Amino acid sequence: MITTNENYSKLQASYLFSDIAKRVSRYQESHPDQSIIKLGIGDVTMPLPQCCIEAFHHAVDEMGAEASFRGYGPEQGYDFLRNVIAEHDFQSRGADVESDEIFISDGAKCDSGNIQEIFSSDITVAIPDPVYPVYLDTNVMAGRTGEYSDGRYQGIVYLDSTIENDFLPALPSQSVDLIYLCFPNNPTGSTISKEGLAKWVDFAHQEKALILFDAAYEAFIKDDSLPKSIFEIPGAEEVAIEFRSFSKNAGFTGTRCAFTVVPKKCRAFDKNGNIEMLHPLWNRRHSTKFNGVSYPVQRAAASIYTTEGKEQTRALIDYYMKNAEVIRSEMSGLGYDCVGGDNSPYIWISGKEDSWAFFDRLLNDAGVVCTPGAGFGKCGEGYIRLSAFNSYENVTSAMERIKKIL
Repeated sequence: MITTNENYSKLQASYLFSDIAKRVSRYQESHPDQSIIKLGIGDVTMPLPQCCIEAFHHAVDEMGAEASFRGYGPEQGYDFLRNVIAEHDFQSRGADVESDEIFISDGAKCDSGNIQEIFSSDITVAIPDPVYPVYLDTNVMAGRTGEYSDGRYQGIVYLDSTIENDFLPALPSQSVDLIYLCFPNNPTGSTISKEGLAKWVDFAHQEKALILFDAAYEAFIKDDSLPKSIFEIPGAEEVAIEFRSFSKNAGFTGTRCAFTVVPKKCRAFDKNGNIEMLHPLWNRRHSTKFNGVSYPVQRAAASIYTTEGKEQTRALIDYYMKNAEVIRSEMSGLGYDCVGGDNSPYIWISGKEDSWAFFDRLLNDAGVVCTPGAGFGKCGEGYIRLSAFNSYENVTSAMERIKKIL
């Protein structure tokens, strides 16, 4: 008889953003004349940069001619994209990343969920709290946790991120094997210094652990002293894998393109303690289960590394960061403690009440959608996250609505 993966039954009823969508839908049905401003989910709203549009058109024309048509591309990505990523995102900042260590994919969310397939099921996993739900849920699905109790899964080492530690989790007090880090952080918007990140790299070396570093929001870092990549830290190439995305800096949420860096020096260990390199393992998994991102999408992604592309993506980032500044300024002016919004498009706000209650109040009384902090973990209770990803007009209108009810 066919049986199911029982680990799925440990998962909470539904994905956080599905819960939000359902509540918003119910509200909209009962208030059809009320306009809703969404500052919850981190989906961009501005059009693709012009350089990407032009690159798409050219690539589609190429696909329409026999001489330039392309079928299956390399699963790891075309060299024209991998080369510019290596040069502009890493080598220009002193990080020794080669193009063949870069794997093009259709999303950092996919890769951060899929990467755990190459690791043993009995490892100990350390995950920040609050946290992007995908890190936790995919490890639940893989059977690395016990049951869910009192807001947490047994078997996971939670790294508390609170106001007391400036939302920068401390090193674990016990041995762990796999560590998830995200900076600028989703959901809190907190950032980490090079010195702070170096402590994690040193810890991973000492513990023979591995860091999964989510840098999906690195483009929003304004402070040049902050690291944009973990590979700016010496020795990280042996103990870290990094995830990046074009979703937020170039508006690719609906176009789908991202990449993962697995250095050839990056190692894990077999059950006998012998070193096993991770680059060939991920290459095998990637080649077996993924057929590559389409040629036009990769051409569009490559275009953002041109002079014009850099200017246009910077304009997009500046636009959203202007929104973030408005949100943080207004919420601070109302007496709410805020984090983020300076080097991150997210503003983490102490709501002074239950997260879902604050969510419902903003939705029902102001027609504004936020994300309740409790959906990101136990340490998120009492907070909400507001996103800068909307039009400036909508953001300013949302803040006017919020000021009226608060």
